[in-house]
Amino acid sequence: MKKLTILMLCIVTLGLASCKKETVYLELKAKTYNRYIEPNQWVQNSNGTYSFTWNKAEFDDITLGDEGVLVYFTHPTNDNSDIQLPYTFNYTTYSYELFNGGVTFDAQDSRNLTNSIRPNYRILVKVVVIPSDNVN
Repeated sequence: MKKLTILMLCIVTLGLASCKKETVYLELKAKTYNRYIEPNQWVQNSNGTYSFTWNKAEFDDITLGDEGVLVYFTHPTNDNSDIQLPYTFNYTTYSYELFNGGVTFDAQDSRNLTNSIRPNYRILVKVVVIPSDNVN
């Protein structure tokens, strides 16, 4: 009887030892979208500020509801660096509004909206979309 119990214990131990739990991780990768805004593409609004709208289908309800978004412009005085929005430089405030189907960038004078000046340099825009698991 002891031999049978020991034999069964060995079989069960080997059986359990051979079962290996594997954890599979889904790697979520950020996506970066680049676009240039030329100085003549800024449109003056009725309140005196300037805007540029970038229609992009990839910026959808999932982006709005679940993902993180970072936005960068080329630095105004150094083409080799970026600056994250929102920011203010020489009294011009740059911001953005993300919506389903695109993003709108705004430029306005921080002292007087009706005195806003159109950006006069080519701006490289980088929009980084970071996927995230929505945990409710």
